[in-house]
Amino acid sequence: MSSGLPDIIAGQLSVLFCGINPGLAAAASGHHFEGRANRFWRVIHLAGFTPEELRPEDDRRILDYGCGLTTVVDRPTAAADELSKQDFVDAAAGFDAKVATYAPRFVAFLGKAAYAALTGTREISWGRQPVALKGSVAWVLPNPSGRNLAFSLERLVETYAELRLAAARPPP
Repeated sequence: MSSGLPDIIAGQLSVLFCGINPGLAAAASGHHFEGRANRFWRVIHLAGFTPEELRPEDDRRILDYGCGLTTVVDRPTAAADELSKQDFVDAAAGFDAKVATYAPRFVAFLGKAAYAALTGTREISWGRQPVALKGSVAWVLPNPSGRNLAFSLERLVETYAELRLAAARPPP
């Protein structure tokens, strides 16, 4: 089943932000991070990725700042915990092909669940991951969902700013 939520992607991006899967509001509107409680747009602005806070309906403008948007699993759900392990297994090959084709410098997973499912890794820390993903640096960020009460807005901004600073440095 298609999500109705198109990727916003181009070749050679600095950062490809990867949500777990579309929420129902995002899938219905066709715009990423549509949910009223989702803090993604505010966080990436405050972390310095965009000079202004974009709105979900302006999501394509993220390309202007060297970033893109995708989801690991296409199937929309009300909550990511509705996904099965099989959803991630089914999505893995297509996701890997997407990363290989577009070759972003960083692939930023929004939450540990998708990265863990794709790599089989159990112990995951926040930030840069030791294993590259199809030549892209893998980075794990806290999910900006309003349901993620473990991270305040300030803490989200701090963790996202670490990625922005890494992406601003020239490649080795």
